[in-house]
Amino acid sequence: MNIFKRVASLFVLVATLVAAPFATSAVLEPREDGVTVINLEQHGGHFSAKETLAGLKAGEYEFVITNKTNKLVGFQIQNFKTHAGLDMFPLEPGQTRVSRVTVTTDGVRFRCPINPTPWYDLDNIN
Repeated sequence: MNIFKRVASLFVLVATLVAAPFATSAVLEPREDGVTVINLEQHGGHFSAKETLAGLKAGEYEFVITNKTNKLVGFQIQNFKTHAGLDMFPLEPGQTRVSRVTVTTDGVRFRCPINPTPWYDLDNIN
C-alpha cells in the first residue's frame, strides 16, 4: 500500500472515531404530550447537552438541568430576541430541576447567572 492510501485510511479512521460520539447523540423528538426534553449538565463554567441542539422547532420544551459542580449554580433562560425572562432559579450541588418554556421562532438563550458562563444562544429555531 502506498503512503497516500495509508494516510487516507488513517484519516478515515480518525474521522470515524471523532464523529462516533456525535452520531450517537440523542435526537430531539417530542414526547406524546408534544413536549421536547433537553438535558443539560452544568459544569464549572460551562453547560453540556446530551442531545443535539441543531434544528430545533418552535414549541414546548422542558430543559432538565443538573448541577454537576460542588457549589451553588443557577439557570437563566430568556427569549433570544427580546431578552424577556422565561425562567431563572438556583441549583444546589447534584440537584436537578426542570424548566418548562415555550420556545418561539425568536429562539432562546441560557446561562448561569451565579457561576459566570457565556450565553448559549439557540437562535436557529424553525
